[in-house]
Amino acid sequence: MKKLLSLALAPVLALGLALPAMAEKIPLNEISRYLNSIQTAQADFTQVNGDGTMSTGTLFMHRPNRVRFEYKGDRTLVLASAGQVAVFDGKSNGGPQQYPLSKTPLSIILAPNVNLSTARMVTGYTESKNATVVTAQDPQHPEYGNIQMVFTANPTQLRQWVVTNDAGVKTTVILGEMKMGVGIPPSRFAIQSEMERRGR
Repeated sequence: MKKLLSLALAPVLALGLALPAMAEKIPLNEISRYLNSIQTAQADFTQVNGDGTMSTGTLFMHRPNRVRFEYKGDRTLVLASAGQVAVFDGKSNGGPQQYPLSKTPLSIILAPNVNLSTARMVTGYTESKNATVVTAQDPQHPEYGNIQMVFTANPTQLRQWVVTNDAGVKTTVILGEMKMGVGIPPSRFAIQSEMERRGR
């Protein structure tokens, strides 16, 4: 359960990503533009947990403020919707654990308007292994942790992120090819509907 919580609250640049060559860092305003351009997206993902274990699944994103992580192998699910994050443990018969999305670093890329030029938001901005790496936090609440995002250029694409939660636990999500503009029913993000479907 802890590994799931660390995801939603969540350096593996050496995991074999095939990254194109890039001469310079991608400008922060271009990264903000790219993130704001995402309305709906779907991608397979690999998650590396703080204890070194790995899991895989499918990510569905509907900005702003909605995301769904479906894990392979059981009914484990992480949903963000209506300002809340709900973690459904596939091996438990109990209800989901819930907490505010605003207290998770993932809320930064799900925000209605991403602006990485905001004062004290970006704490790291480097070029590494032909990718641009941006570390960001909530400038009002740095104690909530941070998210380190990895982007490649031409065109700008989000490849992975590393979430460090308020306890210092790191969780990495490595994305496969993101399919943009996909149709995702709003019900896929409804926490209450998922609880009812599971009889909880």
